[in-house]
Amino acid sequence: MRNTILSKFAVLLMAGVTAAAAAYALFDQSNSDKARASTPAPQIPVISGVAEKKDVPQFVRGIGTVQAYNAVTIKSRVDGEIVKVLFTEGQFVKAGDPLIQIDPRPFQAALEAATATLKRNEAQLTGAALDLERYGKLINSGFQSRQSYDQQQAIVGALKGSIAADKAAIETARLNLTYADIRAPIAGRTGQRLVDVGNLVQAGQPTSLVTITQIRPIFVNFTVPQDYADAIRHNQQAGSLTVLAYASDDKTLLAEGKLSLIDNQIDVATGTLRLKATFANADERLWPGEFVNVRLVLSMRSSVVTVPQRAVMQGANGYYAYVIRPDGTAQRRTVEVGGMQDGLAIVDKGIESKEQVVVDGQYRLSDGVRVKAEDAKPIAQPPVATAKDG
Repeated sequence: MRNTILSKFAVLLMAGVTAAAAAYALFDQSNSDKARASTPAPQIPVISGVAEKKDVPQFVRGIGTVQAYNAVTIKSRVDGEIVKVLFTEGQFVKAGDPLIQIDPRPFQAALEAATATLKRNEAQLTGAALDLERYGKLINSGFQSRQSYDQQQAIVGALKGSIAADKAAIETARLNLTYADIRAPIAGRTGQRLVDVGNLVQAGQPTSLVTITQIRPIFVNFTVPQDYADAIRHNQQAGSLTVLAYASDDKTLLAEGKLSLIDNQIDVATGTLRLKATFANADERLWPGEFVNVRLVLSMRSSVVTVPQRAVMQGANGYYAYVIRPDGTAQRRTVEVGGMQDGLAIVDKGIESKEQVVVDGQYRLSDGVRVKAEDAKPIAQPPVATAKDG
């Protein structure tokens, strides 16, 4: 009997303990839920940027080669010994500046000899003409024969021919004397000197003396895909298109010029259109033979909304971006992109100016999550093309 009572008491005691434990667990769970409800969700760190309205040029990219506006190879047009070199290598010379002096004495002597021969023949012509006049007066009286008169007339004609040849010889001697003084035919930079004082040069030799390249102004030849041919021709009719030349890093602007030539045919082998631009190159930042990255500005889009290019993602349904709302939460937006260039994306629809967007850290986001934004570094933009003449 006593054992039965103890067993019942133990059962009741265990039931009470279980009930108390369950009540405590329920109370603790309730307190935990309240604590979690009162604790804000953790913020996800992201890099942010701001949508801005800008004037953005639309351009076509190409790779170009710098070409001298004019290039002249200087050669001797007379034979002789070089007695003076009047320039330094790499010097900028003007048209008419002296470059090389060939020994002028042989040509001066030839000029003086031709002049002396002319004077002698002119004197002989004077005497022969007087004799011809006398023969003409005496022929009717029979003191001179017709044959003598004709012979004298031939002598006068021959002397006149000799005088004409003497004058030509004088001009040739003067020309050779001028050729002995070699001067720059154009303004430009001289290249490497290929001859020294004392060298003998000949008019027919293939070796050049020096080259001169005109680099102010200068050309850039480049090609673009044929798909842009119609747009280029259409915009060129409205006014000369601006061409920007960048260094090999595609960031350093070297010069700004104008499109000066659209080739008259498409290259069927490559499907490209050849173009040429002219640059003033006053600071000589473009150099003949240099490879440059070219941007041909077709038009200018004014006051368009732009965001950093990294802010725009591409999903299964198109482009999207995350916008940071004023309450610090992220919102996914579907956007329409009008183009991407130089680290910027043009947003035609989906984001307004001055809205804050997520530039980095999008892969950890979803709609409504809280974010901790840190400003992104500003993107260095190329200068906007101006209307100044190249």
